[in-house]
Amino acid sequence: MGKRKFSGLEVTLIVLFLLVTVVAVVLVVLLATGQSTSSENSDNDSGVTDDFIPECPKVDPSEKVDCYPDGGASPRKCLQRGCCWDPVDEINIPWCFFSLNHNYEVSSVQKPNDHRLEAVLKRRPAPTLFGGDIEQLSFQAEMQTQNRLRFKITDAERSRFEVPHEHVTSPADPPGGALNYELELLHIPFGLRVFRASSKKLLFDTTVGPLVFADQYLQLSAKLPSHNIYGLGEHVHQNFRHDTNWKTWPIFTRDSFPNGGTHNLYGHYPYFACLEDESGASFGVFLMNSNAMEVTLQPAPAVTYRTIGGVLDFYILLGDTPEAVVQEFLELVGRPVIPPYWSLGFQLSRWDYGNLTEVKKTVERNREIGLPYDVQYTDIDYMEDKKDFTYNAVNFTELPQFADYMHAGGQKYILILPRINGPYESYDRGTQKKAWVTEADGETPLLGEVWPGLAVFPDYTNPACIEWWVDEIQRFHQEVKHDALWIDMNEVSNFQKGSVNGCSINNLNDPPFTPRILDNLMYSKTLCMDAKQTWGSHYDVHSLYGYSMVLATEVALKKVFGNNRSLMLTRSSFPGVGKYSGHWLGDNAATWNDIKWAIPGMLEFSLFGVPYIGADICGFFDDVSEELCRRWMQVGAFYPFSRNHNPQDPAWFGEDSLLVNTSKHYLNIRYTLLPYLYTLFYKAHAYGDTVVRPVMHEFYSDSATWAVDRQFLWGPYLLITPVLDPGVETVAAYIPDSPWYDYETVRMTTRRQYINMYLPADKLGLHIRGGAILPTQRPAVTTVYSRKNPMGLIIALDDNEQAAGELFWDDGESRGRLASVSVRVRATYVDPNDLRFENITVLGANSMPTTIVVLYIRNLTLLLGQNYTVKWNGSVSETERFDCHPEEGSDADKCLARGCIWNPSETPRVPWCFYPNDYGYKAVSPTPDTTGWSFEIQRNARYRSQRLESPDINTLRVEIKYLSIYDPANKRYEVPVPLNIPPTPEADPNKRLYDVEVNEQPFGIKVIRKSTGTVIWDSTLPGFTFSDLFIQISTRLPSNYIYGFGETEHSSYHHDLNWHTWGMFSKDQPPGYKMNCYGVQPFYMGLENTMDAHGVLLLNSNAMDVTLQPTPALTYRTVGGILDFFIVMGPTPEQVVQEYTELVGRPVLPAYWSLGFQLCRYGYQNTMEIENLYNEMRNAGIPYDIQYADIDYMERQLDFTIDKDFQDLPELVNTMRSEGMRFIFILDPAISGNETDYPAFTRGHEKDVFIKWPLELEDDIVWGKVWPDFPNVTVDESLDWDTQVELYRAYTAFPDFFRNQTAEWWLQEIKEFYVKMKFDGLWIDMNEPASFVHGTVGGKCLGPEKYDYPPYMPQLESKNEGLKHKTLCMNSEQFLADGTPVKHFDVHNLYGWSHAKPTYDALLAVTGERGVVVSRSTYPSSGKWVGHWLGDNTSGWDQLFKSIIGMLEFSLFGISYTGADICGFFNSAEYEMCLRWMQLGAFYPYSRNHNGKGNPRQDPVAWNSTFAEASRNVLNIRYTLLPYLYTLMFEAHATGSTVVPSLRKGGGSAALLRRFRRNPAFLSEVTAYVPEGRWYDYNTISKNWMVMPTPLEHINLHVRGGYILPWQTPENTTHYSRKNPLGLIVALSDAGAAQGTFFWDDGQGIDTYENGMYLLTSFSVQQVCGVRDTELNGAYFRSLPPPRYYATHPPPPQIIRSFTCSELRPVVGQKAN
Repeated sequence: MGKRKFSGLEVTLIVLFLLVTVVAVVLVVLLATGQSTSSENSDNDSGVTDDFIPECPKVDPSEKVDCYPDGGASPRKCLQRGCCWDPVDEINIPWCFFSLNHNYEVSSVQKPNDHRLEAVLKRRPAPTLFGGDIEQLSFQAEMQTQNRLRFKITDAERSRFEVPHEHVTSPADPPGGALNYELELLHIPFGLRVFRASSKKLLFDTTVGPLVFADQYLQLSAKLPSHNIYGLGEHVHQNFRHDTNWKTWPIFTRDSFPNGGTHNLYGHYPYFACLEDESGASFGVFLMNSNAMEVTLQPAPAVTYRTIGGVLDFYILLGDTPEAVVQEFLELVGRPVIPPYWSLGFQLSRWDYGNLTEVKKTVERNREIGLPYDVQYTDIDYMEDKKDFTYNAVNFTELPQFADYMHAGGQKYILILPRINGPYESYDRGTQKKAWVTEADGETPLLGEVWPGLAVFPDYTNPACIEWWVDEIQRFHQEVKHDALWIDMNEVSNFQKGSVNGCSINNLNDPPFTPRILDNLMYSKTLCMDAKQTWGSHYDVHSLYGYSMVLATEVALKKVFGNNRSLMLTRSSFPGVGKYSGHWLGDNAATWNDIKWAIPGMLEFSLFGVPYIGADICGFFDDVSEELCRRWMQVGAFYPFSRNHNPQDPAWFGEDSLLVNTSKHYLNIRYTLLPYLYTLFYKAHAYGDTVVRPVMHEFYSDSATWAVDRQFLWGPYLLITPVLDPGVETVAAYIPDSPWYDYETVRMTTRRQYINMYLPADKLGLHIRGGAILPTQRPAVTTVYSRKNPMGLIIALDDNEQAAGELFWDDGESRGRLASVSVRVRATYVDPNDLRFENITVLGANSMPTTIVVLYIRNLTLLLGQNYTVKWNGSVSETERFDCHPEEGSDADKCLARGCIWNPSETPRVPWCFYPNDYGYKAVSPTPDTTGWSFEIQRNARYRSQRLESPDINTLRVEIKYLSIYDPANKRYEVPVPLNIPPTPEADPNKRLYDVEVNEQPFGIKVIRKSTGTVIWDSTLPGFTFSDLFIQISTRLPSNYIYGFGETEHSSYHHDLNWHTWGMFSKDQPPGYKMNCYGVQPFYMGLENTMDAHGVLLLNSNAMDVTLQPTPALTYRTVGGILDFFIVMGPTPEQVVQEYTELVGRPVLPAYWSLGFQLCRYGYQNTMEIENLYNEMRNAGIPYDIQYADIDYMERQLDFTIDKDFQDLPELVNTMRSEGMRFIFILDPAISGNETDYPAFTRGHEKDVFIKWPLELEDDIVWGKVWPDFPNVTVDESLDWDTQVELYRAYTAFPDFFRNQTAEWWLQEIKEFYVKMKFDGLWIDMNEPASFVHGTVGGKCLGPEKYDYPPYMPQLESKNEGLKHKTLCMNSEQFLADGTPVKHFDVHNLYGWSHAKPTYDALLAVTGERGVVVSRSTYPSSGKWVGHWLGDNTSGWDQLFKSIIGMLEFSLFGISYTGADICGFFNSAEYEMCLRWMQLGAFYPYSRNHNGKGNPRQDPVAWNSTFAEASRNVLNIRYTLLPYLYTLMFEAHATGSTVVPSLRKGGGSAALLRRFRRNPAFLSEVTAYVPEGRWYDYNTISKNWMVMPTPLEHINLHVRGGYILPWQTPENTTHYSRKNPLGLIVALSDAGAAQGTFFWDDGQGIDTYENGMYLLTSFSVQQVCGVRDTELNGAYFRSLPPPRYYATHPPPPQIIRSFTCSELRPVVGQKAN
């Protein structure tokens, strides 16, 4: 088909069409931006000089402050205002924003005193926004209280309107203590910054935008520290927490429907609160200004105020919690009224009953169904022609008697008062008093139109009007009795625009700038702004109309009701109204939206200080469905102000309807709990507490609560979860972190998470918080009757089985009793009804033999106001038993002899003998100071000492800085391990993450995490014992998740708390269940139910055990020393390890080559065997860096000697080292003493380095036997072991490594051996210390036997043999570095620790390189010098997977360089098991294959080519990733992070056994739990347990999305691999991003990090290609050559270059099926 040709005409038309299109587009653009194409551009009437150029900063879009809030901005108009034009593609971001030219400057400053600052501000030259700019301003700052700062900005020369608030005044006295805030005044340009003093957090920063101050336009912006902003009103906020995405809220009182828009409503509240962070620290900001305004919230986050009059009068209020900020605000504006008791009952109202007969029908039908119901209202239909102070004599003839009718049924009557019209008597009297708001002339009453027709408007700011109002209310009350007043339409509302005569055109009625109020007209539905009132122009006082009416009505109510509290309910309000009145949320509608929005509304008025608050139940407008009204009645039963204001009252739906039944049910609960609600109102009145409370006020440390607004609390203890959607029976309810009991006494099983709560048609979620005691009263149909009924208590126990509560009680209506309440508890009131407490319900009580939830105590007659103690009998729960006889052989007689309780149980391992609750000590006057506590405790002498050989110490000293308990009268041994402790404890409690409480009797200490309230340590438990040789203390645990304690073989990483006891005493003991092994690590990490974590170290080196029980709790028992605890607070598991290693010392950074694969064997026959192995490994191409020699190389196992069969080993070592290999030798501490020419012993003896007996016992070495043989013997290995030891093993001496001369001797011996044979690292073994005889040669230990066989023998392996089993006698004497003598009994567990540093120092000194030392015995802080292997394990599958647990635990203990002997040390390895172990061991940080003498070889080339190939493949992966592993080792060394952490996030991973992770990006698994996140092999895998195929030659490896791993091409040794190119594995997250770090140095230099000889760089990637995540999962990047390290400072972080899609290829594996 040929190409089509266009005719000339067609071409012409096409060209014309294109031209028209272009012109049209240009015009559209010009129209959109407000530009003119002609004369507008030439206009120059703006006042902007030709040379004016706005100074436009580069501003983050979120921080731009709008310079054109009135709309219609264009480039020209923006420039006219001297502002900056920057169009963006986001509609909310201002295109016209302020330049730096606008603002003021500080021209002078004065400081009259320490708490007052004054300044004069001068305006900077800049164009005006709306004219009338004031050139000179006065700035005043008052530090009014410790938590309240006021600053005011006004005209320096002329007075301006200021709110005449009835309550707010400056304090008479200056603050009484240190201020909790700091104020910074910036001069050029003017700015103000307010900081929190304790944290230095910036709270309020006005430098984000300029100050603008014109006659009718005032603007100030401030940057805020968080997006957690609450308050501002009155509006319908669909959520409690504000949206900061450019939302503007007008504030100006208005009669409008609360239909969900952003328009202004009835009240005026320029106040917000801001939660700073999880600490709970919060502040409030109140602008005391009553003019029309708008407030913009933007995502900086920042706030901008724009008001059109008055002054800028700000109050900034600080609190440690959100609740404390409310208390501060109410101290400023006035604490709320306590309403009469009856007003807390349910109430009914309706607009347009029509006549009194219909009202009475409503009353009667609701009485007949037994509905709890206290108050009946009448709306304006009771009036004659809707006129105030009248009633309709036809339809409401008997209204004067209606109150008596209600009172006869124990009920109350309330009527409405909206507006005045004339002529009639009330109008005439008001006119005579000149009580009305006038027109601008100040004389003519302004006429408008409201319900009666033409109307005048009382000026409640006029004292004459107040007199008239009081008189009219008195007169009307005498005619028509009523119990309270409901005042409405007081915004002020007018059905005309301004007046019946309209409004004049002037700058009050039509100001230069109008905030975004409804209708954009100042006098819409209200009065003309130039109308006059006593306080000023209506322009200034409009929003105070309702406030002034409340003040006037309060005078009237006092006059009418005298000493009785009445009730006032107002629609319009201003801060301070709550002092006298309640509020309802206005004329809502019967919609599901309105039932939802009522909760944020109530929560906001709680912040505003109006706790008596509620919405019209079932809606005011529209017919309501049964379902909506039923759900609304359920939730409305828990509104503080609970009123149904709908034509369809509950009884209207039918006596047996579901709505009636559920309404009665929940109203009965309300009435039952009215004593609690009334107490909450008392606390609001006395202290400023909230009544309806946001969940975040109680659980601010949990960020999930910050936006919860579909649930609310009554006070701290009652959680209400309503159904707010149609057709729903399951609600997503958030359960905060606490025990919760539903009202039917079923405890919640989950916490700190959302749950699907089942709430069928008749149910509402109602839960009591653990820790609460709620006062109750048997309900009745009215409060008149219920207040005569017996009272009760609901006790809901918390996690510690404790609870507390309060009750306020009076006659329920008197005024005078509350005028001067200043204490919480007073018993001056005697109730005339002879009230008594009848029932007590305890939720969460424990009893035997099973655990129950509810304990009922019935038929009590406890008189109200008297003191009582209520006790009940009940057995101690099995889980609350603390073992009083942990030794074997317990019986009833032995138990009772100890003063304990004997009660056999059928449950395995539960103690039959347990302590009584008062067994322990009592604290004597514990009083804290700024740095902690220090006090004495005294033993309860009722109980005798349990172990006569070790009497209990009667008086102890407690110091709580790091938590120590010791004997003040006798110096006891304390662990000499130095810790990194601050020289002085933290004195500022605000900087501590914890609180400490001391329980006096029984003595106990509680440590509480501030952010969550979780008690992480609570030793207020029975059984605390402190004697010379037996110390015991127990603590509750915050959860069942405990990790750590060692060194012992554990079958799971997460401890089983089912009564398991673990001994800790260093011993030459191969791993085995409940067998104490080589090291002692008395440290554990606890995971709390909030998923926060903490760690606890007991710095005690004596033999001990710990018992874990399901309380949950643990008990420490040690045989000496003191109790010296250190708690680190985390709060993440990783931070726990970082803080712990900061305390004990960061892990050593091993040499790079030590991360290579290693081979060892006990049983090499000669040098040739090692050489052959080396050659076979090289020929197989298997990466391999280090060869070991075990004690075989020694002559008769003597340190520092070479056997005749290994004489050529030094030459082989030199050859191997020249080819890139490294060599490590073993050294045992025991030195033979049976040699005629053995310099190591001779020099050691001369320097007195060996452990001896105390001089008073014998001046001789404590001899043992270990590996060295006698000279000139032939060992017959067919003999049994004990016989071999007796016949062939030499006497050995044990160096005392505490002593300085021992370190010098050890260095000399190592140095001399290095001359004989080179080595690169040292392996120190048998340093528990191990001996093959028990105690000493011959077995006879000198000195007191009680140290070898203490009164309490911990649960240790072979404990019947005593502590001397397989080690030294406990009376052996050692000397600390300062010369202090100590018993081996006290320091035995420190032997390996004392051995570590001298060995590490000697290695560095001799080799001149970093090297590595591997030690078998460890103690906290050993990781500063040594790595560790998990000992002489067995070749078996269970040892394979338990090796992971061991590594995870040593990661907690701060020893990163750790691993197990691959394929096992004892017994013959099986092929598949050994191959699997090679695959796993390739990812141990310390990766060594090591087996024992007499077993077949198990190295990678000992099997077959398949085994060798699989080993080569997996080790090539290891070597590829060594840059990543080395970086992790560096991070552990520098920051204390773990190299091999567990998968510790979320419930599913809390008890993982058989998988571990290379932190934080690499996963090596044996079974398949896949954590949250994207993991590559090759697709995103959801968090779940799953089955993965694992063929024999394969190990499952997964790279975590979001991370970048450095890698390097592998070689057969690191010597060569380090020369190869480096690369990066980029594993993208779901968001297409990744990050990583890379550390590099020479790999072996000493202190390269400390000396700045290193490279540390970071990488980040953002996905830039438009591909789906299934197409792009990661990429290789290469960089040449390997980076050099730096001798000064590391270079700045690097950003990876951009890349194209064609440059990317997949990283790991294939896409998952």
